[in-house]
Order: sequence, then C-alpha cells, then structure tokens
Amino acid sequence: MARPEKFRLGEILVQQNLLSQEQLLAALEEQKKTGRKLGRVFVDKGFVTEEQISEAIARQINAPYINLKYFNIKPATVRLLPEAQARRFRALVLEERDNAVRVGFADPTDLFAYDEVARILKRDIDIAVVTESQLLETVDRVYQRTEEISGLAKELTADLGEGTVDLGALALTPGLEEAPVVKLLQSVFEAATQVRASDIHIEPQERSLVIRFRIDGVMHVQTEADMKIASALVLRLKLMSGLDISEKRLPQDGRFNVKVKSAAIDVRISTMPTQHGESVVMRLLNQGAGMLRLEHLGMPPGILERLRETIHRSSGMVLVTGPTGSGKTTTLYAALAEINTTEKKIITVEDPVEYRLPGINQVQVNEKIELSFERVLRSALRQDPDVILVGEMRDQTTAEIGLRAAITGHMVLSTLHTNDAASTPIRLLDMGVPRYMVAMSLQMVIAQRLVRVVCEHCARPRRLSPQEHEWLRVEIGDDVDRHEYREGAGCSHCNGTGYLGRSGIYEMLEMTAPVVEAANQEDPAAFIRAAREQMAHHTLRRDAIRAVTEGRTTVQEAMRTTSQYEE
Repeated sequence: MARPEKFRLGEILVQQNLLSQEQLLAALEEQKKTGRKLGRVFVDKGFVTEEQISEAIARQINAPYINLKYFNIKPATVRLLPEAQARRFRALVLEERDNAVRVGFADPTDLFAYDEVARILKRDIDIAVVTESQLLETVDRVYQRTEEISGLAKELTADLGEGTVDLGALALTPGLEEAPVVKLLQSVFEAATQVRASDIHIEPQERSLVIRFRIDGVMHVQTEADMKIASALVLRLKLMSGLDISEKRLPQDGRFNVKVKSAAIDVRISTMPTQHGESVVMRLLNQGAGMLRLEHLGMPPGILERLRETIHRSSGMVLVTGPTGSGKTTTLYAALAEINTTEKKIITVEDPVEYRLPGINQVQVNEKIELSFERVLRSALRQDPDVILVGEMRDQTTAEIGLRAAITGHMVLSTLHTNDAASTPIRLLDMGVPRYMVAMSLQMVIAQRLVRVVCEHCARPRRLSPQEHEWLRVEIGDDVDRHEYREGAGCSHCNGTGYLGRSGIYEMLEMTAPVVEAANQEDPAAFIRAAREQMAHHTLRRDAIRAVTEGRTTVQEAMRTTSQYEE
C-alpha cells in the first residue's frame, strides 16, 4: 500500500456527517486552549466515539478498520516491532503476508511513524486502522515483560558476581530507581498487573530462583533466574515493607504500596524461610479497581433476591464462606455498596482494607500495636453503627462479639473459612460460640467459589468426553444432551489458556424456623439434614453446572472447582 497522504480529520468527519460544523468549531477552540489532539477533544466532548473516528479514517484512506477485541493476535508476529517503537508510533504488526506486513496504526496520517516502522521492519506495509485505546491495551497484553525481566535478572546477577553489594546502603542512596534490583522488581510488578495476576511468588529452588504469577486462580511460571539474586530481591522487598532485614530464620508479614502506570497497588507481603532461602509471596490489591455490584457477581436470581432482602434488615448476621481467594471480600463489598446510604453508619474492621469506600468508616487491624479484631470490634460497637463488616471470624471471641452485635440491633457481615454453607453453623459451635447465639443471630450463609470464564475471543464448541458426560448426567439426567458446551482455543487475549476472568458460583443456607430448631438440638447430623432440605439441592455443584450449560465455563473447570465439595 502506498504511503498515506495528510488530511484534516475534522473536515473528514464533517463530510461523512459524523460531526456538525458547529461541533468542529467548538472542538478547534478547545484544542487551542488545551493543546490536546483534536480527535481526543471530539471523543471527550461526546461528539463521536473513538471507533467512529477510526472507521472514518479507514474509509478516507481506503484501508480496513480492524476491531482488535475480535482479532486473533499472534504474539510472535506482533513482536516483529519492538515494544518501545510500538508504543511510540502507536503501531501494531497484525499479520505477515508474502512480501509485506499488515500494520495497524492508530494515526495513519503520522507520516514519520509510517516511515520509521517501514525502516525497522524492512518490509512493504499494508495499512490498517485501529483505535488507540485498543492498540495500547493489546501492547500491554502481548509484550509481556518476560524478556525484560530475564535481562534485568542477568544484569543483577552480573553485578552481584563482581562482589558483595550492600543493598541496605543502596536503599539510602540517590538514584536508587536505576539500581538493577529496583528495575527488576518494577518490571515484575508491571508484568503482573498486565496479566491480571493476584499474587506474585518468588521461590528459591536448589539451582535457580523461580518467579510465578497466580492468574485467575492458577499458577503460571513467569521466569527463572540465577539463584544468586534471591537474597538481593528479598532484602529489597523487606526494606520496602519495613521488615527486619537481619531476620532470615522466622516468617515475617508486612505491606507496602507501589505505583504501576499511575495505578496505586497495595502489596501484602509474606516471607517464609525454606531449605534454599526465603520464599516470598505478595498479594496485589489494586486500590483503583472498580468495585463490582451484586448483580454483576453471577449469583443465581433466587440467591440474589434473598441476599438483598436480608442485608436490608435492621439486625442479624450474614456470613460468606469459602477458601482463600474465592471472592468472599468482593461479595461483602458489593453488599455494602448496596446498603451504603447517608441514613446508615457503616464501620468495617479489616486486615487489610482492600477497597476504599466513600462514606464508610474503615479500620485497619494492626496486631503489632495490639489493634486486634477483638479490640477494634468492641470499640466499633461504641461508635453507634448500623452495619458492621468484620473481615474474618478468626476466633471464638471475635465470633461472639459479632453475633452479640447482631442480636442487639446491628446488621453484621463477615467471612468464615468453611467448605460449604451447611457446615458453617457447626463450625461456629466448634469454635465455642454458644448455641443460642448462632440460632438467634445468624440469618444467612452464602458459600462460594470462583470458576474461570471461557475467553470470548477464542470460544468454540466442545464435545464432551465420556467422563464429563457422565459427571453431568448424574446431576442433570437426560438434559445433558440438550445443551451446547464451549471451550477456549487459546489466544493472545487469554495468554493461551482459553480462560479470561472469573465468575462466582454460589449456594445459600437461609436460617428458616426448621433450620433454627435443628441448630438448637445437640445432633449435628439432624442439623445437616435440615440444612440440605432447606437448600433444596441449590448447591455449589449445581450452580457450577448452571455456569457450564450457560456457556460461561467448561466442564473441566466446574469439575476442578467443585472436586473437594461433596453434596
């Protein structure tokens, strides 16, 4: 394709009836004041969308417009153009042809960018038009920093090989951001946020250091490096989180904040001495992430309706249960957002505070200064709250205070680590909580898990294996053959996994009169029977199968997630 010609964007949009003359003049006036690009002014003022601008440019230069949301990117092809140039010139190599490459440009009128990309690729270029936001999102996703991290790890290894590096002194010197250990950690954090990792694991092995990410609940190896850099990384992380750098024999916990592309990330760090050195796990909490609402969690309509009705009551306790990383806190925050009004005083007691909520009094537990759940909770009750959120029922004392608060006219929301909804009241009794408290206070228990969602960009039909067919048939009988099933083929959007994001599966136990009566008896088996009868087979497994038949997840994922759950 020939080198594009310059044209005036505003005139093109007016000619194509996407913009009025008055809107163009208003945008030009705004551009003079702010100096922003004209296209950005059009979008910000709501005159046109980014997609409409790109489509108009494509029509003008007789080039295809490509929606990157639905384009199957090949990472190896994209990387023909180095990341720095892709970002600078807003260009993306989309596909290779015989003697040419198709390159998507956010601004094909930028002749300098066209010439530089052609010079780097040394190939003829077929122009395609893409939106800038989709291009930058794709660049973030495809150019994973594996090579950069490996290179920085080698650089740090070389530095350490020259002699002992006093990293404690290094932390106090100016220009620290240029130190290899700092640049390596920054790249690791950026890579983790790009792939939506919830945790970073730095694990010393016998001969190497392995860095792994947990993405959508599953571990993925990011890189392996020389074992020599392990102590340098751990030392730097301890300095960042205010831990004791001289103590290597005992586990330590701390937290710090990092900034990744203007987003504030709260990092919880845990160190553990192992045979080959200190292992570090970091939980990443994006404070700027948008909070989900109840209707977006994937709850069955029946459970959603009952939960909404319950949390609007003046008193009682609602417990959300499940293993670590099952989305319990997200569910509770969504419930809080639902009832957060100026008429209610809401206090949360958490470790840590995972989301900042406007209009809510949030307290961070700090065991080092003896600011425990118990102590904060006792004080919170003297603050005249209507609603209290307790991050976790960790012990008998906390549970008793929470349940007593629920009896005395407060709505209490909390979490508990149990396997399912039916066993939760029994778990409270095992903790030593008086039976009458459980029967009088507890209103509802929701148990949940997270299942990975099939990537919409590479979804395709799937034929069930005999094992999958039988597993479903046991639950839903002959209906198994009336549904269509899906899987992800694997693409750049989902990093080849076939899954993109997670959704919840749920079960609910409502403390109705028969269930409360059974809870007051000494027979746990009778209570379990009453609970199962009340739940009427609306179990985690059934909800996982609902997600499968709706095409949201795969049978393998449903089987994996519910494998430890027995009805």
